[in-house]
Amino acid sequence: MTAYTATVTVRLKRGVLDPEAETTQRQLERLGFDLEDLRSADQFEIDVDATDADAAAERADEMAERLLANPTIHDYTVAVDERDT
Repeated sequence: MTAYTATVTVRLKRGVLDPEAETTQRQLERLGFDLEDLRSADQFEIDVDATDADAAAERADEMAERLLANPTIHDYTVAVDERDT
């Protein structure tokens, strides 16, 4: 087994109300930053042992599907890196 870190980034789908991002965007614009759009996201770093990176990604994907993301309102991505032990 090899040690991996899977990073799952969960964000609201486009068109779903994101009040946190809207408030943050307004404040950044008041500070003089010119933004086209801003979306908030949650990021989870999961340390897993797996036979290879694909197996680690599959486990993280299952976690996202079953708990971390609501597929009705969220999109998510999974990235896997080998962890230095």
